[in-house]
Amino acid sequence: MVSSLHGVSAVMPLGVAACAVLAGTLLQLQQPRLLAPPERQALLAAALLLFLLAWAGGRIRGGRRCWPRILGALALAPAALLLTDLRAEAGLRDRLDPALQDRLVQVEGVIVGLPVWREGAWRGQIEVERAGWPGTLSGARVADAPAPVPLVLPRRLQVFWGESGLSGPPPRAGAPRAGQRWRLALRLRPVEAPAPLHGPDLALRALEEGLGGQGRVVQRSGVAADRPVLLAETSQARIDRWRQDRREHLFSVLGERPAAGVIAGLSLGDQSAIEREDWALFRLAGLSHLMAISGLHVTMFAWLAGVLIALLWRHGPGPGLMLMCPAPRAARLGGVLAALGYALLSGWGVPAQRTVLMLATVALLREGARDWPMPRLLALVAAVVALADPWALLQPGFWLSFVAVALLIASEPPGARMRTKPAQRPGAAWLRESLSALLRSQWVATLGLAPWTLLFFQQISLVGLPANLVAIPLITLVVTPLALLGLLLEPLWLPAVWAIDLLRLMLEPLLAWPGAAWSPAAAPVWAQALGLAAAVLLTLPWPWALRLLAVPMLLPLLWPALERPQPGHFELIVPDVGQGHAVLVRTAGHDLLHDTGPAYGRQGEAGDAGERVLLPLLRRLGVRELDHLVLSHRDSDHSGGAASLLAALPVRLMHSSLEPGHALRGRPAGRAAAGVPHQPCQAGLRWQRDGVEFEFLHPTAASLARTGPDRPGSNALSCVLRVAGGGRVALLTGDIGQEQELMLVLRQSGRLRADVMQVPHHGSASSSSLQFVNSVTPGWAIVQAGRFNPHGHPAVAVVQRLQSRGTKVIHVNRCGAWHWYGANASEWCEQDERIRYWHQPLPGTTGRDWP
Repeated sequence: MVSSLHGVSAVMPLGVAACAVLAGTLLQLQQPRLLAPPERQALLAAALLLFLLAWAGGRIRGGRRCWPRILGALALAPAALLLTDLRAEAGLRDRLDPALQDRLVQVEGVIVGLPVWREGAWRGQIEVERAGWPGTLSGARVADAPAPVPLVLPRRLQVFWGESGLSGPPPRAGAPRAGQRWRLALRLRPVEAPAPLHGPDLALRALEEGLGGQGRVVQRSGVAADRPVLLAETSQARIDRWRQDRREHLFSVLGERPAAGVIAGLSLGDQSAIEREDWALFRLAGLSHLMAISGLHVTMFAWLAGVLIALLWRHGPGPGLMLMCPAPRAARLGGVLAALGYALLSGWGVPAQRTVLMLATVALLREGARDWPMPRLLALVAAVVALADPWALLQPGFWLSFVAVALLIASEPPGARMRTKPAQRPGAAWLRESLSALLRSQWVATLGLAPWTLLFFQQISLVGLPANLVAIPLITLVVTPLALLGLLLEPLWLPAVWAIDLLRLMLEPLLAWPGAAWSPAAAPVWAQALGLAAAVLLTLPWPWALRLLAVPMLLPLLWPALERPQPGHFELIVPDVGQGHAVLVRTAGHDLLHDTGPAYGRQGEAGDAGERVLLPLLRRLGVRELDHLVLSHRDSDHSGGAASLLAALPVRLMHSSLEPGHALRGRPAGRAAAGVPHQPCQAGLRWQRDGVEFEFLHPTAASLARTGPDRPGSNALSCVLRVAGGGRVALLTGDIGQEQELMLVLRQSGRLRADVMQVPHHGSASSSSLQFVNSVTPGWAIVQAGRFNPHGHPAVAVVQRLQSRGTKVIHVNRCGAWHWYGANASEWCEQDERIRYWHQPLPGTTGRDWP
């Protein structure tokens, strides 16, 4: 294999070939759709033509010219693009047909992966073996019923058990285990596939991991065919079953200690076991990469295994074995095998797969006699990863890993490799140089990766250097080995717990510093490119007089110019928060947020819209505090993200219809000790900011004053806010129903007319009455509803009623985030810029006639 690589390098330059593969793959990943057959044929023809020209040119004058070799390498770009496109089509073909959304089916299959039980609910993955309509697999169909249409489901589904389903989740003792074959009645949903405004791209993750859809276990009362049935214990998923057993034993030994979740995450790959509060702490300190099994952990484990194998190989076996297999080769092979074992025990996640592949590639290249230059080695490893997993090139971890290695190499002082070996230097000198190298690597990684961290996560931890200086050796050299060895010798888990608790104690005073983390507004592309160049300049071993030129180059990235509306005008930003409501209103110098979106999952176990959508949006816009926070009513789809927002941002004033004593009233915001001032959103309350008028039209003071059973329902008390400026009007309505709409029509008459209206109650048929729509006559109507919500929002009749009056209906879940500028009444969707082929269904996969 190695000799064949040397032969290939004689035919084409491997560095150029690797770059061509990366370029072709990256180009395909930017496409909004898959290639059409004529385009694929053109790419194939281009690749073959370049190869033929390279072959013909190589035969001219003995092939001494370099251009034929370059042409042969460049031919790999269209070939890589075509290969990635074909693989993407195969992956997307294994997705759930959107026409099966919300259909009830029966599925038989084997539980794979590591099932998770949390907050009384279960989730896991199932490899589908058989599928049919309700009752077909259990033999409960009527004998003379017509034959069902053949049902084809994806190979693997994500399954949720709990939260919905009339009989609730299984008891924890009877929850599904890896390797078991079950028959389940599932309510199907496609993979969540909107183009993400912020955070992880769930559709891309599903494509990379081979997940074709989702299903929720349904247990209808009195329907025997829906009853979940354990069919058999199989020999499949043995590693996952072992991981599940060890996880349960770990928690039985360590109890409910917070550190137990970290140990489960580092040893078994169960990131869900880490508490949300711990994730927030580690993310703020810039340590998130250490708390989940990543390339760093797998690489360090392989390195430690290689060092141990080399020592045993030199001092254990006889010289004959050393002659057959030298110690360096045994260390390389043993390190790769150890990395493979660690990756399998931790769940064989995509980052671990990628790291094992990289280590195997490096070990293979090192087997040759040639001393591969590090830039070429990095390019070759990246190209191998791109061919094996093209979607890895869109993951932050891929770029952070390669950039960190490249910066460490580039920043190496001249002559560093020529220094004497440790055995030839005094111990004190060797220790001093080792500490100096450690500090240099931390300095280079912190400075060099800071712009990349900003680019991917919109945040820099200003305490990251001291935190990582302690945490990296502690986690990688102490906690992770102890966590792994504890799987065999459980008393070793206790020292690991103590080390994690010690780390947490050290982090708390660091994070108490003002400005422990910096989240500047999003910078334009030119400022991002300038910042990345500045990071390279700072880490190069050049004179400081030259390196300090990087400081002004970083300023546009760290303090970008903020774009805001002109005085007297306002803009609306409406993000996709799922089945909920949140609208940001911006003026020349102030920000108002109307509702905070829902909590996700059971009791917010999967986070909430405040944490996952709104806070990243506000940081990207450079919003440091909210002048007004309006919580229209108490329902969780409107106030579910409020707690996260109040914990992270200062809020000057809160308006709501919440009853006295509600947990969100008077709650501190940001670092403030006192609670946020509260003012009820009663009709008639008005104020002005930067020439823009704000006024509440509903509810009345009498409605808010009622208590006990006479108090109206929360929807009826929704805060209706009118925003007017520059001759434009926006109406934000919450969840009011037709009764409240009629009251507004009677009380406000002509003042309801608006350019933009948030459609009441997510477009429910119980709202948006004919009288109300005629009174508002909006030019744009905003519908905020989940893509696959079970309520059928928005109702078809509501959409048709609005469109018949010339209103443009904006479905925010198809938009990512909708922007509207009052100054010129212009609007645009962020998804138009971010849409990729994995966010859209394949042609020909919808509209089937299912029974």
